[in-house]
Amino acid sequence: MRRRASLVLLALAVFCAALAPLLRWYAYPRLAKIPPNQYQEVVLEAKDATLLDYTTGMEPKKVDKVTIVQTLKGNVEASKEIEASAGKDVVVWDTLTYIMGPDGKMVSQIPERYIFDAHSQDPVHATGESVDGDAVKREGIEFKWPFFTEPRDYLYFDAQTRSSSPIHYVGPRTFKGMDVYYYEQTVPWTKVSLPKKMPIEGIDPATFEQTTGTSLWYSTKAMFWVDPVTGAPVNAEQEIKQEMRGGIAAGGPDGKLTVFAGHVKMREDYSDYTVDLVKSNRTKVLALRTYAPIGLAAGGLVLLALALWLEARGRRRPDAGRPDGGRPDDGRVGDSRADDGRAAPFTA
Repeated sequence: MRRRASLVLLALAVFCAALAPLLRWYAYPRLAKIPPNQYQEVVLEAKDATLLDYTTGMEPKKVDKVTIVQTLKGNVEASKEIEASAGKDVVVWDTLTYIMGPDGKMVSQIPERYIFDAHSQDPVHATGESVDGDAVKREGIEFKWPFFTEPRDYLYFDAQTRSSSPIHYVGPRTFKGMDVYYYEQTVPWTKVSLPKKMPIEGIDPATFEQTTGTSLWYSTKAMFWVDPVTGAPVNAEQEIKQEMRGGIAAGGPDGKLTVFAGHVKMREDYSDYTVDLVKSNRTKVLALRTYAPIGLAAGGLVLLALALWLEARGRRRPDAGRPDGGRPDDGRVGDSRADDGRAAPFTA
């Protein structure tokens, strides 16, 4: 029985030892990916911001709060169509950035279509890749870092300027109990396109600069706290400035008119929700890449040691089950008189 048990344990040990590297280097790269049907909504706020009031003669004024609602929705049908030609797992995110003033009315809204590799988060260039209806060709990442983010600089796409520039790794941080990487990107003053959706009628963004001589300029400092396991930001902030410069709307060739200036932060309840979501996904990724392979390898070693111990114990006492206790035969023959059923006579 001991030999049979040791063989079973040995077989289980071999199975665990073979499954551990298979799970780590074969299953993990294929199973760790962004789901194509993801949906997420985040609310950000800029308190005590400066906002251009289009209803009172184009004058900037201080407001209590500007709210930005970012909605992200996975487009499953579009991802399947692109996968057929790309030959790899592709995710298509349709996003909308909706900006509201303190009265709840729209200031602007900017839709995007972001297409990327489900495993590496590298951009995939396909028809439909756009920002506010304008075709773009992204370089670098946007919204999300790769799984197991490295402590280094990355190329990050800025939707306002339609361009990519380095986002710098600053160092490790702790955010709400999580160990994260902190990144910063500074975009200098850049002339950008007007949003196609404006709060007042009669403005054609395509011809606004030609007819008024006024252009829109933008700069920002973007800050991200990123979970290095999932690559998902657990917090994001931006110091955004927008100005109209020159022409009729800005008051002359050298005129400047603040459109928006404020420090945008994630609202606290959405920040808590994001942290909880990332923690949950972090556990799943670590289980697939680290915990399960290490557990299987350790379990295989324990089973192997137990199998060897049982085998060694069985070999150490091979005759332990014999009736005579394993004593050697001394060659002596018992008294024949006791064998015929008669009692031997007593002698002095």
